[in-house]
Amino acid sequence: MNRIQNSKLKIQKQELRRYVRAQKKQYTAAQLAAMSEQICGKVLRSAWWQEAGTSLLYYPLADEVDVRPLILGAYKNGKRVLLPVCKGDDLELHLYEGEDSLAPGAFGIMEPLGPLFAAENYSEIQLAIIPGMAFDRMGHRMGRGRGYYDRLLPQLTAAKLQGICFPFQLLEHVPTDAHDVAVHEVISSSHMAGRHILSAE
Repeated sequence: MNRIQNSKLKIQKQELRRYVRAQKKQYTAAQLAAMSEQICGKVLRSAWWQEAGTSLLYYPLADEVDVRPLILGAYKNGKRVLLPVCKGDDLELHLYEGEDSLAPGAFGIMEPLGPLFAAENYSEIQLAIIPGMAFDRMGHRMGRGRGYYDRLLPQLTAAKLQGICFPFQLLEHVPTDAHDVAVHEVISSSHMAGRHILSAE
């Protein structure tokens, strides 16, 4: 991709991020919480979730789908839960060992204090639940622009990649780079898109 194309792509993504942020402002915290509950319910009913013994999740920011019930439920059921930790320009994965094992990290995100999960063991991750600013129905993802997941996802070669978002974040098209990794499914409170298109209602 030449510099002109790259510049156009960055502008497109910036405009989409502004659009998504504006959409979020139209919903109350209670409405977003209700949608988060619906989305978590859909994940819980998925075969991928039920079959996974080791899953990667994320600790949510205030404007992201709240997956804390999934984290707590999996942990209490004896499943191995991994959460990301920002280290420089990359994400490390660490074991989640309960709410008492969390501390504020980069960007104010709560991060696990549990042991490092070494990159050579990433093949053991069966399911990765991935946040994003926007997804499209083919599983293409747009993040916040820092590239953390862009660098992580190519390493998760054995995992099912499950994008998760509010309905207004599920767009018809998300601009992508050649190196971008698409997720296998996108789950929202009203749709499941990607390679499997099912109603979540």
